Amino acid sequence: MPEHRHEDAALPSPDDGGHRPRRLSGPVLAGVTPGQGLAVVHRAADLAHSLGVGLVCAWADPSTFAEHEPGGRVEVLPIDPDIVDDDAARFRSDLYHGIRDQLMGTGVDWRFAALSGETAHALDAYAAEVGASLIVVGTREHGLDARFEERIAGSVAVRLAHRQDRPVVVIPLGQHHHRRHRHGEA
Repeated sequence: MPEHRHEDAALPSPDDGGHRPRRLSGPVLAGVTPGQGLAVVHRAADLAHSLGVGLVCAWADPSTFAEHEPGGRVEVLPIDPDIVDDDAARFRSDLYHGIRDQLMGTGVDWRFAALSGETAHALDAYAAEVGASLIVVGTREHGLDARFEERIAGSVAVRLAHRQDRPVVVIPLGQHHHRRHRHGEA
C-alpha cells in the first residue's frame, strides 16, 4: 500500500475551503445508568486519556426536571410531586462510588454530573454546556424488556446523533458483557 506523505503537498488553507484538523479540547461526556456495567466508563476513560482531555460521567434522572429560577438558581423537582423517590439518591450515590472505584489511580481527570429529564435531551444540552468533544453511550443490554423499551422509546444514541454535531460513540454492552465472562475479564 503506498505511503502518503504530507510534506509533499501544501496543506490547504482555510481560504481554500480545505479542512484544517483541530485538537479536541472539550471533555468526553459519558452517559451512564444504574446497573449498566462499566464498559461505557472504561471506553470513555480510554478516549479521554488518549485525547488528553477530562471525562464527565453523567446520569440523567428521567423522573425529575430542572426548574430554572431568576438569579441563576436551579431546582430539581420530581415530575410527580406526590411521589418521593428515595431510589434516585441511592442510584446517584451508587453510580458515583462505582465510577470512582473504577477510575481511582488511572490519572484520568473526571467528575460526575446528575442531570434531569429524558436521557438524550439531557445529555445533548449538557454536552453543549460543557463543550464536550464527543459523547459516549452504551447500547441497551440484551433481553426482551430492553428490546421492547428501545422499540417504544428509541435508541438514545440515535436520538443524540440526530440532535447535535458532536460525534457519538456507541459501546456494545451485550457483547462486552459476554466477552468479560468468557475470558474472565473484570
